[in-house]
This record gives sequence, C-alpha cells and structure tokens, in this order.
Amino acid sequence: MPTKSSDPVFQLIKSLTQSEKRHFRLFTNRQGSTDGLKFLQLFDAFDAQEQPDEERVLTQVPALKRAQLANLKANLYKQLLGSLRIYHAGQNIDIQLHEQLDYARVLYNKGFYQQSLRMLARVKLAAQQAEMPHVALLAIDFEKLIESQYITRSLQGRAESLAAEATATAAHLSQQHALSNASLRLYGLYLQAGHARNQADHERFTAYFRAHLPAQLGRASGFWEKLYFYQAHVWYHTINQDFRSCYRYAQKWVDLFEQAPHLKESQTMLYIKGLHNVLASLFNMLYYSRFMEVLQTLEDFAANQTRRATPNTEILLFQYIWTNRLNACFMEARFTEGVEIIPELLEQLGQYKAQLDLHRTLVFYYKIACLYFGSGSYQQAIKYLNRIIEHKDLSLREDLQCFARILNLVAHFEAGQDAELEYQVRSVYHFLAKMDDQQPMQVEVFRFLRRVGHAAPSQLRDEFVRLKARLEEIAAQPFDRRPFLYFDIISWLESKISGRTVQEVMQQKFLTLK
Repeated sequence: MPTKSSDPVFQLIKSLTQSEKRHFRLFTNRQGSTDGLKFLQLFDAFDAQEQPDEERVLTQVPALKRAQLANLKANLYKQLLGSLRIYHAGQNIDIQLHEQLDYARVLYNKGFYQQSLRMLARVKLAAQQAEMPHVALLAIDFEKLIESQYITRSLQGRAESLAAEATATAAHLSQQHALSNASLRLYGLYLQAGHARNQADHERFTAYFRAHLPAQLGRASGFWEKLYFYQAHVWYHTINQDFRSCYRYAQKWVDLFEQAPHLKESQTMLYIKGLHNVLASLFNMLYYSRFMEVLQTLEDFAANQTRRATPNTEILLFQYIWTNRLNACFMEARFTEGVEIIPELLEQLGQYKAQLDLHRTLVFYYKIACLYFGSGSYQQAIKYLNRIIEHKDLSLREDLQCFARILNLVAHFEAGQDAELEYQVRSVYHFLAKMDDQQPMQVEVFRFLRRVGHAAPSQLRDEFVRLKARLEEIAAQPFDRRPFLYFDIISWLESKISGRTVQEVMQQKFLTLK
C-alpha cells in the first residue's frame, strides 16, 4: 500500500532540480565508485515515482530489504541535505560563515592558534558586514576562549577590546531578540483575531505594544533591530486599522532594504514581504495610483532574470503577486475579467499548495469567492466559501471564517435559495455565539435576511434602503467598520436599490478614485 505523500525523504527528492540531482550523484561519488550504494538505489527508485510506494520499491530493487528501509531512508535524507548544503553554500553567506567557524575549530584542535584567530577575525568582519551579529558573537566567544587559554602574543589590550566587542554585540542581539519576539507575537495575534473588534481589543493590543517596544530606536541600532521595530509597527497598526501608519512603517521596512542592496539579495523573502505589506496598506487606503506603482515594482522584481531564485522566494512571489493582482481587480471592480484569471491561479495554487500555509490558501479561496460574487456567479461563490466554512480548525483567522459565512448568506439570498436561507442564518448564529463575535453589521444583516424572507416584492426596495442607511452609520464607527474590509455590502445594497449590478456600482466608485 502506498505510503503518505508527506514522506519527508520523498518530498525532498521531488523538490530537487535536475542540477541538484546531478550534484547529488557527484557528491555520493566523492569517495569512489557508487556501485552498491543502497541509499542511491533508493533515491533512483523514489525519483521514478509520482507517489511514494515503498512496497513497489522493495519489489523493483531486491537488494533492498524491508528491515533496512528505515535506516536507508535516514541515511539518504542525511546525504541529500549534505549535498544541498554544499550546492547552495555559494548563495548563502550564513552557511559559508558557519563552515569557516568549523575550519577555525579544526585549526584550533590541531594547535594552530594564530591561524585559527586569523580565520575567526575574517568570520567576525564578514558577519558584521552581513548584519549577522549572532555569528559574530560566536566568533568573538571563540577568540576569547583561545586568548584566555594560550599566550598568542596578539595585539596589546586584546582582552579589553574583545570584552567590549562581546558586550556591544550581545546588547545588539538582546534588543534584536526582544523586538523580534514582539513583532512575532503581534503577527500571531493578527493571524488569530484579525483586526481589533472593539475598544477592549484595541486597549489589549496597545498595552502589549507599549510594554514590549521602545518609543524609538537608538542611533546605534543595526539593520535587524530597525527591521523588527518597523515590522512590529506594521502588525500593530494593521490590527487597529490605522492603514496610513501601517503604510508609513511598511515603506520604512522596504526603504531599509533599498539602502542595503546586499541584504535585499541575501534576505529576499523579507524584502518582498515588505513590498506586500506596502501594497496591503495601499489597498485598504484605496490609494490606487501608488498601489499600481508598487505592484509593478514587485512584478519587475519577479521578472528580473539576474535575481537570486529559490523555492522559498518563488512561493512568496506567487502568493504576493496573485494576491495583489486580485486586489487590483477589486479596486477597479473588474470582476468579470478577474474570473477569467481564476483557472491560471488555481493551477499554480495546486502546484504550490503543499508548501503554502493554510492561512494563505483560505485567503485565496475567499478572494476567489468575492470575484465570483461580484461577477454574479453566486453558485461558484458559494462553492469556494464552503471550502473555508468546512475547515474546522478555528485557530487561524477567525474573522475570515466569520465573514465567509456572512458572504455565504448573501450569496444564498442572491441565488434565490430561500429554502436554505433560514437554515444558513441559524447556522451562522450558532457559529458566532461560540466565537462571541456578533458585531452590529452582522446583526443587522441577519435581521434583514430574516425579514426579507417574508416581505412582499414591493417592500424589498424599502428594506434595502433601510439596511443601507443603518450600515452607513455602523461603518462610520472606528471598530465597527472592520467587516466592510471583507465585503463591500453597501455597494451591493446600492446595486439592489438602483437596479444595477454590483460591478457597475463599484466601477462608478472607482472612477472617482483615479
């Protein structure tokens, strides 16, 4: 029976490029003939399969015994990682620096203390230039070990200078870790809860933010301290829906990389994530012209043939480019055209789905559903909303789960599925009761949908007008406007009142933004 496709050895093999496979064979042959290397036979057998099937491997390669398989897979995994480490060392300064630290240890063990110190000095300088204080501190600690145990006759005052270096580097690292912890926790809060739902949420997030971040950074702060400081502000202002401040700090994040091109090359993922956060802020601000400029910057970066490409960067570029292409469709209200690009998106989503986190996949489903809803394809919208609703783990994006259900209710109403509407309303009420997340917008929509099920056709327009007026009041409140970021229900109501499509209403609004 085939084993699960999540087998780490099989996944790693299938991720290899042809060049990486050639290097692996050369790597395994470094000590002579590869004849009889069973882990290489296992590699060839797995490489030929579409899905991992250990029973088939044992049948095709009689030399492999079932009792050996676990150890062979472990050895193959180790050999693959060793090969990849060497193959990618030239593109990863941290791998190179750790390798040189290992060489310094070898020289030290052989008794060549001066040679070891010279190598450590080079490692320390390179690490400082690459903004890697953690590696620099490892080199400094090793220098201190050598200087404290042996008479190396190095420069006078060496003890004092090493102590000062260690203290300064450790201080930078301490602040860096404090800022990165605060940034990570704020990001985690955003993934779990989305935007602040009320004043209590705002005060809780603000108390944490102020307790863990300084009001400003010191002049001596390094690249990483600045980056984590800006990131924490981005997450905090995003949670509180202060998108202008979010844009300001996201732009500082990007500018930090523009001022250090070598780090843009070595930390590509963080650079493009900064661009994505600039785009997200501009989208929420409805700043269309600047949004398109930054999107073009991201597209140009992805198309640059000279940039460094890795599977990680390609996955992120897919996420961010497609997310913002869809957002451009929403801003321009090009729902019908947007639907036409969905097949290409789904094809690429299938290619990357194993590497994508669940949060990103759910967001794509929601955006696809919104495109279908805007184009009038309500059944298709319901199909993708159900993919979100059917997901039972509520630890990620409770807000997305909530608003998927809201849009699902409206889609059922538009599709004329009155028989299911009452059931859907009850189902959503039960869901929100568990989440303790009933907001004014949701309550008004539920009341409306319950009423219209019994209203005469001649009364519908008045019901739409009444709901629109009430929702406009709610949208004016700072914490109650959160639901409108997920679904422009006011434009939908305007379409019902005026007899136009949602697309026509939103296109008219877009013309006023340009």
